[in-house]
Amino acid sequence: MTTAIIGIGNVGSRVARNLVQGGEPVVLAARNQSGADALAAELGALASSASVFDAVSQADAVLLAVWLDTGTELISQLAQGLVGKVVIDPSNPIGPDGHGGFTNTLPEGESAASILANLLPPGAHFVKAFGTLGADALGSAARRPSGRAVLFYATDDDTAAETVERLIGASGFDPVKAGGLEAAGRLELMRGDLHQNGGLGGRLLNTDEARAAL
Repeated sequence: MTTAIIGIGNVGSRVARNLVQGGEPVVLAARNQSGADALAAELGALASSASVFDAVSQADAVLLAVWLDTGTELISQLAQGLVGKVVIDPSNPIGPDGHGGFTNTLPEGESAASILANLLPPGAHFVKAFGTLGADALGSAARRPSGRAVLFYATDDDTAAETVERLIGASGFDPVKAGGLEAAGRLELMRGDLHQNGGLGGRLLNTDEARAAL
């Protein structure tokens, strides 16, 4: 299968590297297409680059490694191109707090995942994943020799669950399902108790610890 990664910032670039190292083909797209071209060339034969629309058309899974507002725009623009695709959302609903830090941009009880999932056309398969670790840990903790760290995911869709478990494993982590879409907020900053830099206080969990945290 091929995974389109839309956005090659801190998260997108690290996921791309991890997937290629795990033998998974990726196609990269970004607002700065020259950056996607350069990263694909660096990653080698399993990586290619394309426009957003072409990347999605080539892919089985689509990772929206972009800010929440950009994700809503992309889903609107891509529309029927996402039918039959597994759509992976790693986004966190955060923005500047005006004091040099960040704050949650959504009302209590609402998640970025619920917003994006509700915008998808029928036939798309949605999963919240790849956003529960900080970008640095997403790179440095992959395939750690002391035992694999966990990436949580949340979905109500069996196809999405099967796909994301494969991709998390190929990325060098162990997948643990936190629940359905209603649990997605637990995976997001700033309120999520299952986010490394939220309720987990910077910790990386193994599978036993992750299941206990649920």
